[in-house]
Amino acid sequence: MFEPLRGVGESLEKLERWPTLDELNALLSPSIRTASGAAIRFVPQDGKPRCMEEKYEARIYLSGEVQTRTENWHDLFNALVWLAFPETKTAINALHFSAISQSASAEAGNRGKTQDVLTLFDESGVVVLYADDEQADLLREHRWTELFWERRQAVTERMKFVIFGHSLYEKALKPYVGFTGKGLMLRVGSSLAAFPGEQAQELDQLIASGLAERVNDALCPVPLLGVPGWWPDNETPAFYQNTEYFRAKKPERVRY
Repeated sequence: MFEPLRGVGESLEKLERWPTLDELNALLSPSIRTASGAAIRFVPQDGKPRCMEEKYEARIYLSGEVQTRTENWHDLFNALVWLAFPETKTAINALHFSAISQSASAEAGNRGKTQDVLTLFDESGVVVLYADDEQADLLREHRWTELFWERRQAVTERMKFVIFGHSLYEKALKPYVGFTGKGLMLRVGSSLAAFPGEQAQELDQLIASGLAERVNDALCPVPLLGVPGWWPDNETPAFYQNTEYFRAKKPERVRY
């Protein structure tokens, strides 16, 4: 599950303590910048923002400052995701800032759907790369046993699941039945073996562009412990009979 972060976190593995912000900043490439051109850097968390420009996403967009708590798994994984997927994180931030600016100009008090989807993906996103439309449809239709058990080998060969959301990485430290991500479905060619290792930069670009195109689409739930090879208990078909975890798709509402 931690494969996408393995490369960027290697230099931290030898530490016998939490990394400092200076040590995290030393891992940043100068090319990691926001859409406004500001260089990303991790800074201590401040108090309550006094204006729109000081809100979390706006501050990142305008100054590049990512407020980061030390000795905190959630924020450490957020920093590592910035290092592993800089283009996607930059795209999320730019879309957030655009939505924030539009809400401010319209004097809208509530967050819109765009920001909700962005936050959901940023926290709990899992990228589902697929080369077979039929398998993708099974996932969308929540036909979990048919997909993850009956077509187990085909899933291994023609689908790839990549955790993006930093909250999911934190939860993966202590996985539990109920561990679920919100999937962004992206169709790719048949060669999936190199993702996310040798083609990490290409994958980052693919996610960034795919999210920008589908930011107002619904994300598909993915019960991550059901992915073949990710959890020892899913080696038997009985595991997929837990309907509290592997839930059927709710019928769509009919609008008159």
